[in-house]
Amino acid sequence: MNGHDPQTTGQSDWTERMRQGMPSSHRWAYLDHAAVAPLPTVAADAMRDWVDDLALNGATDWNHWRDRVERLRRSAAGLLGADERQIAVIRNTTEGVGLVAEGIGWQPGDNLVVPACEFPSNLYAWRHLADRGVEVRVLPVDLDHVGYDEIEAACDEHTRLVAISWIGYRTGFRIDPGRVAKIAHQHGAWLFVDAIQGLGAFPLDVKAMGIDALAADGHKWMLGPEGAGVFYIHPSLLDCLRPMGLGWNSVRHAGDFSNTELDLKPHAGRYEGGTYNMAGIAGLEASLVWLDGLGIEQIESKILEITGHLCEKLTAIGGLVSSNRTPEHSSGIVSFEMPGQSPRELMRTCRDRDVVINCRDGRLRASPHAYSNRDDVDRLIDVLS
Repeated sequence: MNGHDPQTTGQSDWTERMRQGMPSSHRWAYLDHAAVAPLPTVAADAMRDWVDDLALNGATDWNHWRDRVERLRRSAAGLLGADERQIAVIRNTTEGVGLVAEGIGWQPGDNLVVPACEFPSNLYAWRHLADRGVEVRVLPVDLDHVGYDEIEAACDEHTRLVAISWIGYRTGFRIDPGRVAKIAHQHGAWLFVDAIQGLGAFPLDVKAMGIDALAADGHKWMLGPEGAGVFYIHPSLLDCLRPMGLGWNSVRHAGDFSNTELDLKPHAGRYEGGTYNMAGIAGLEASLVWLDGLGIEQIESKILEITGHLCEKLTAIGGLVSSNRTPEHSSGIVSFEMPGQSPRELMRTCRDRDVVINCRDGRLRASPHAYSNRDDVDRLIDVLS
């Protein structure tokens, strides 16, 4: 007997295999994936290859680059349980929020429901509708712990939309989009989901859950670069959402610049008005293929295991965990306080010791990914204690 738990050893081996693909792990205990993640080797290589191609060959390989856009669309569709025609390649979550906010044919007297704890991008676009006679019903919440009953109570026959984050950026509260979709649909409303804090870390099936529209960019849990993301729209709602930012790439005859007829693409590609962020797309597509090969269920399991271990360690040194860690609400984000100590000073001290965490809402926030290991957690605990 070697004294090792076979299950723990197997998890450790899997983590180490993923860790070998993350160059940042050689120096950093990087526990800040809820902000901006480091790139895996596969993504960095794909982006360098594109830069080299552009430098050496100009745009002679443009058709090859365009093929990569379609590969990203297919990968995103697989991640979401969607059809690739329901996916638009966008720059960031904010762009996706704007497509919905500005695309719905709002009428005076309509209302929408959104929790007060949302990231600003998922509030500003909705508040901006007030001057059109749209009532923006902002739900008061405790931290980012959103209640289904409160959402239900805020909806009525004039509700056109419920907008929520799948996982809250403050404490990582994970809500069930399927339950919220049922509430919204009972009132004839759409459900829009900001999925940036969960996509790449947890499984999500937009069809099974009844999600109507969703946006997420790739620089957090999908381990992609900034400036590349995905937008999902249910096919029955495609013609209900007026496209914004129309351009040469919005039409069926994209590339035929002599034809100026406005004949929109019959799928989500109509929202891709102009030139793509090809470098970002190369990186995100490579990351999604890599994550798919690792297995999203395995990634979820590892993230919940390492965050559970982190919470135990924090509690042992007197930390106060604010995140809801019940199985249905826990995520990759752990929000906590160290009583009597300044969160920002602790964050800076951690950075000086090559440990990366962040501050949100007056609390420290740690967000390990599946390649993070117990040594990373121990390094954080050593600094905090």
